[in-house]
Parts: sequence; C-alpha cells; structure tokens
Amino acid sequence: MDNNHKQNIAMPIKSRIRTVPHYPKSGVMFRDITTLLKDATGLQLTVKYLADHYRNQAIDRVAGIEARGFILGAAVAYELGLGFIPLRKKGKLPAEVVGQDYALEYGTDRIEIHTDAIAPGESILLIDDLIATGGTAAAACALIQSMGGNVQGCGFVIDLPDLGGRQLLEQLGHSVFSLCEFEGD
Repeated sequence: MDNNHKQNIAMPIKSRIRTVPHYPKSGVMFRDITTLLKDATGLQLTVKYLADHYRNQAIDRVAGIEARGFILGAAVAYELGLGFIPLRKKGKLPAEVVGQDYALEYGTDRIEIHTDAIAPGESILLIDDLIATGGTAAAACALIQSMGGNVQGCGFVIDLPDLGGRQLLEQLGHSVFSLCEFEGD
C-alpha cells in the first residue's frame, strides 16, 4: 500500500479517535477508540479497511484479543465470512484451555484459548485495537503457534511506533498492518 493510500485510510479513522491525557497514569496519552466505535461511519470504515487488507489472503479464522479485539475481530471475521476465536484473560473461558504468560510493566498476565479453537495448519489472522509494546500480541501469536496455527498477519487500528511493538512482532516473523499511527506514547 503506497503512502498516499495509507494516508487516505488513516485520516477518517485517526480523526475519530479520542486522546485522553494522563490515563491510566501521568504522562500517558491514551488512544480511546470508543469514539471511533460509536461513530457508524468510523466503525464501518475501520472494519472495511481491515478486512480489505486481508481479503485475498488464505485465512481460516480471525482471532481477537480481549476486549477491544473482540469487537473488531468479530466484525472483520464476519466481513470476511470466517469464524472468530476469542483470546481471553486467564479464567474467562469455560472449557479446557491452553495459555501463554506475558510480561507487563509491573508483573505478568496470561491469555488463554480453548484447546479446540485452532486445528494444526490453520491460518489465523490476529486483530486488536492497538499495538504498543507488543507484549500481548506476541503472546497471542506464540499461543496460536503453540496450537499448530500459522499467524497469517497481525492487524491493528492504531500503531504506537515509538513503543516498538511493530518491530517486536516483525522480528518474530509476523506481518503487521495498522490503519493509523500516533507518534509518542
């Protein structure tokens, strides 16, 4: 995708995202997509642009990371005519699960998936709202791969390039696509 086309996509998306200064802590500029989601045109464009980027790729299912990745991932899966796989926080799924721990700024967390969610060899598209440091997305990719799935791509609405998440995922061999970027954190 050339730079002009990406800018044409980014503008109507980026302009609908609210920035909340000093949330959840001082110095953080929180990128809030609830303003994008409540806008019918913004939501439709977001889902369309994400789906269009992956439309002609061999994908079996779409996975979304809790919680905003559920909203977008399920909509992208619907648009592509595919099933959806939720990646949940620890203890939220009712059947047998497999999980992956990942580091947070202070401590660790865990995401889980049902053991029957992915068949070996399936191509999975990972969707979330934002890529920052990449820890959660990297854990999601590792979890998908541990089940024998192939990560076909990682799609995000927002990339915070200064935090290095895109680079982390690309170093791990994953293709990354985002609709817009916000410099800084």
